[in-house]
Amino acid sequence: MYQKVYLLRNKKLENKEEISSYLKEKYSIDFIEANYLESFNDLDALYLLYLNDSEIRTFFKKHLNSNIKIGILPNKDCSSAISNYSISKNLNEAIDDAFDKELFSCIDVLLCNETVAFNKVEIGDMHGIDCCVEKSYINSLKNFVKNLKNISFKPYTLTTSKDHSLKTVASGIVIVEHSVKNDKSALKDDLSLHDGKLNAFILSPSSLISYIWYLLIIFFYHRITLFSLPNSLGFIKSSSLNIKSEEPFDCIVDSIHIEKTNDLDIEVLKDSICLHLGRGLKQKLQNDTNKNEGKDSIKINSLPKGELNDLLLTEKLPLFKKASEEDFKELFLSLKNSAKFSSIFLTLMILSTLVATTGLFANSSPVIIGAMILAPLMSPIISLSMGLIRANDFLIIQSIKTLAIGVLMALFVSAIFTNLIPLHDITNEMQSRLHPNLLDLFVAIFSGIAGAYASSKEEIAKSLAGVAIAVALVPPLSVTGIGIGFGDFEMIYGSFLLFITNLVGITLSAAITFIVLGYSPIKKAKKGLFYTAIMLILITIPLLSSFDKLVTKKEYLNKLDKITYVKLEDKIVYLNIIDLKNEDNILKIDLQVISDKKVSQIEYKKIKKIIDSKLDKKTELSITQKTVIK
Repeated sequence: MYQKVYLLRNKKLENKEEISSYLKEKYSIDFIEANYLESFNDLDALYLLYLNDSEIRTFFKKHLNSNIKIGILPNKDCSSAISNYSISKNLNEAIDDAFDKELFSCIDVLLCNETVAFNKVEIGDMHGIDCCVEKSYINSLKNFVKNLKNISFKPYTLTTSKDHSLKTVASGIVIVEHSVKNDKSALKDDLSLHDGKLNAFILSPSSLISYIWYLLIIFFYHRITLFSLPNSLGFIKSSSLNIKSEEPFDCIVDSIHIEKTNDLDIEVLKDSICLHLGRGLKQKLQNDTNKNEGKDSIKINSLPKGELNDLLLTEKLPLFKKASEEDFKELFLSLKNSAKFSSIFLTLMILSTLVATTGLFANSSPVIIGAMILAPLMSPIISLSMGLIRANDFLIIQSIKTLAIGVLMALFVSAIFTNLIPLHDITNEMQSRLHPNLLDLFVAIFSGIAGAYASSKEEIAKSLAGVAIAVALVPPLSVTGIGIGFGDFEMIYGSFLLFITNLVGITLSAAITFIVLGYSPIKKAKKGLFYTAIMLILITIPLLSSFDKLVTKKEYLNKLDKITYVKLEDKIVYLNIIDLKNEDNILKIDLQVISDKKVSQIEYKKIKKIIDSKLDKKTELSITQKTVIK
């Protein structure tokens, strides 16, 4: 219990008698009124501050590290102190909290250019990060649209206490010392009062997509944590932070504007004010009791740097993030090597073709998959995609040259191999590559996206083998070579169409993926995308036709699946559909009939009549009988 209480009062504020009466009634003590501008050093007394925000800041600064015990009494002119230290708005409750030993703690103080900040320093516009949670989705939507239209950047150099320096551009920066219970801000982390660190959040979206995602989180999800920061936000935890800019910038300390400046020094003085906090921070204070000084933390990998800074300062926010020069340089060197023809490429091409052709004749899926892994065609196709969007003649010419040699070699090797072995049957593995449709195009498109993404990320580059398996470039070429060896034009056309589908689908989707990843502006990529899109449209025409046939075939098969057997006079005949083709408006069905007795010609006609009525279409049956003797 305090034996002496000082009341430091703003003369404009009333309730002096109410304070005196409550102190005498409950604590049997009267206060000594004093001027807040004086210096105090009585460590056994309690100093009750019945002041406005500005006067409380002045008192705090004058008594940093003095260890005197302080309590804050609420009034309409100290809203920042009330909210940031969770002071009760009820005067009597606030007095009780000031006498509560469990609410007493020496806490950190944030200084901004020697000005005391109770908790927060704001620079620029954080676009909603400190907005109150809107219960109305209509209001949230209005705020979303309003902020979406207004974003601009300024250059900043940020230097931490460990002399870690960062040059970036940002829309806004907010520095908070601690978090407050029931705070309606989107920041939900429990930030300590005692760790000796400030927490700086830097808003700098690199693309319109990332900015939209940030706004969605702010206005609809209302939650940001250090464990899952959106890419638009950087984070720095440090005991001090220097912020400089070539242009003067606005700064707000706890909702109060200070003069524009080019240089801001922000630091945290650890445990420098001994204060009775409000009861709303009681639980937080208990959790903070055993916390040691926190470690510095820097999460700035997603912030723009280099030439991207200049782009954001001078132009509109791009739809997709532009890759940094370092990222592009490393990827370009890799793709440049992939585009070049080499003896290794030729060797792998020959071996993969031989393995694929053998697997096709053996009708072996595992062998064909092995050929897909060996095939080196994916790399020059990805290089070609980059060449098209960057209008880079070297990449385009080298990639096309390498691909052309690889394709011709595959056709030559598979055709020669076909003529050397005494097999002439078209296996199921060959047959499955003769009728490409839209589904094959979708596989190529998705594989192109995966291939470009894997190529741009060194940590997942090993996934290219999986992409190669998914798209299967060499097996269709091998089937084309087999078709050349057989002299079968239909086989050549179908399989080569599948290869071209894969080639164009991968090239276009990979090119678009590289644009999305920021490796080229759309304006520069227009020409390459246009020609590739034209090729895709031309290829899509026969694929649509094949897909339509596939859908029609599936419909007929679904109807025929309902006819599993036919009851004739003295026997039951089971039906097994082998294949079905719709040619010249006649449905040609390859049918196997299974019975324990021979089926006559008349009975075949009865079966045909049943099938015709079920399908409501003219059919032609090619029947193979299988007699089962039990």
